[in-house]
Amino acid sequence: MLSREENELLTRVGPGTPMGETMRRYWMPALLSWELPEADCPPVRVRLLGEDLVAFRDSSGRVGVMDELCPHRLASLWLGRNEEDGLRCVYHGWKFDVNGQCVDQMNEPEPFAQKVRVTSYAVNEMGGVVWVYMGPADRQPAPPRFEYTQADEAHRGVTKVLEECNWLQAFEGGIDTSHAPILHRALRKEAGHLGIPPATPFVQGRPPVLEVETTDYGYRYLGIRRLGEDRQYVRGYHFVMPFTQLRPGDGVSEDKEKTTVSGHHWVPIDDQNTMVWNFNYTFGETPFDQSEREHEGGGNSRAYVDYDNGFKAKGSRRNNWMIDRSVQKVDTFTGIPGINAQDRAVQESMGAIVDRSREHLGPADKAVIAARRLLQQAVTAVREGANPQGADDSYYAIRATQKVFSAAIPWQQELMPEMYPEEVLVADGR
Repeated sequence: MLSREENELLTRVGPGTPMGETMRRYWMPALLSWELPEADCPPVRVRLLGEDLVAFRDSSGRVGVMDELCPHRLASLWLGRNEEDGLRCVYHGWKFDVNGQCVDQMNEPEPFAQKVRVTSYAVNEMGGVVWVYMGPADRQPAPPRFEYTQADEAHRGVTKVLEECNWLQAFEGGIDTSHAPILHRALRKEAGHLGIPPATPFVQGRPPVLEVETTDYGYRYLGIRRLGEDRQYVRGYHFVMPFTQLRPGDGVSEDKEKTTVSGHHWVPIDDQNTMVWNFNYTFGETPFDQSEREHEGGGNSRAYVDYDNGFKAKGSRRNNWMIDRSVQKVDTFTGIPGINAQDRAVQESMGAIVDRSREHLGPADKAVIAARRLLQQAVTAVREGANPQGADDSYYAIRATQKVFSAAIPWQQELMPEMYPEEVLVADGR
């Protein structure tokens, strides 16, 4: 459990809050690149860490992300004209480039544009994602070169969906491995497309024993499940500070042509809303099909998410997360369609910000407890003028994996070479 004071510390992310200032020391995914499809396209609203921003792609293809309000009379720049390498406010014609510099003032007989700037943030477009850094310029971290951002477009998929609760409970639900074979369980083989099929090691294995090992970027953690007397199923994950998880792709397969890794970023919009980013990629030779790229089975495709309305989930508290009690009786444990939709339902059901002083945690919650400790340490580091953990390139050469093998073999022997594979090091030139 956390005290109410500790809970406040970790959940509040607005400007000037301890966790908000810590979050601003990392690159954050802000937009899918296709939301700004071409030069001089319409601008897009973005809300991050309680700040209302506007993003645009200028005539040269560069992306700018800045305060939504024009510094003149505070009209919204989202209404602006995207023209000739700048975004022009429609109220009085003040125009700003991607760096936030005012470059023209249509209403002024003696312009003083060189004296005016709007708050803007560093941008890095990589892996089909527009990333934003909102912290001090002299503390800008290494570029966000997760392995999926380096994969060919045909071999990766990235989606996102709004979750209507605080970032920490969304994140903690994601890194918790013990819930997966329960919450996401399909009750019969025919319902496998709606959840985790009953014949998988996830469901057949015993409750997991967790091992958590701290790293430079956060920690690696293992869910170890015994299968019968002499076999074990081990899932190897990574937590990358402050809100990223890498997990093995679906299923345990010997098909080395399409070996996959998945993951999430739980990015705070404000104290009560989170944008959940979902990525997957294959490092085999076979590319993804469209359903894999859109995370169809996870409940993140257009069938489940309104892409044109702020990426809001179609299942929410307002319609009881589309629960079907007849399906719950015979097909899936929850009766809620989509694995990630099931996560959103239980996490949103806790309320906007859960009171962690009421919790009763156990050994299965080791990963959650360890993450809270690292987040508190990161806040302390920033307060003391240091860089927080993970704000470097230490996560470039990691990969999640899973395996079924003899219970007599230590997991380190089987999984460590795959969790830190040499081919990633070679690809990074390190």
